[in-house]
Amino acid sequence: MDKDRIAGAAKQAKGAIKEAAGKAFGDPKLTAEGKSGKVEGKIQSAIGGVKDATRDALKK
Repeated sequence: MDKDRIAGAAKQAKGAIKEAAGKAFGDPKLTAEGKSGKVEGKIQSAIGGVKDATRDALKK
């Protein structure tokens, strides 16, 4: 498993927490930061998936 996938999952979790906190406190800026963090995490995780697939393909 690529380190980007792990870091991406962590960013997604952090973003989800920020988004929930923003909604709970009525803070639209914090909610937006959380949403963007989740998107960043998804992108980073996808990049890690591509790296894993490439590495696996080259081993065969």
